[in-house]
Amino acid sequence: MAVQMSVFVVRAFSKMRAAFTDTRELARKLAALETELKARLDIHESAIVDVLQRVMALLDPPPPPPETPRPAMGFHATLKPVPTKN
Repeated sequence: MAVQMSVFVVRAFSKMRAAFTDTRELARKLAALETELKARLDIHESAIVDVLQRVMALLDPPPPPPETPRPAMGFHATLKPVPTKN
């Protein structure tokens, strides 16, 4: 009976070690996947922000600059008043 219990305990610890090893490997793979996905999301996020900024610029364009008045066409003369004799 003691031998059977000893074998049971050894097997239990072996299974626990295997489970922890698998868990560590899984955690490492998940961390690597998370890092890769975050890098991809950063790239996509910046692209989405750029597209949204361009769309907003199209929907709300800046006001046009004020037009400068054009010079009048034709001949223009300024008349000086003629002095009168008293």
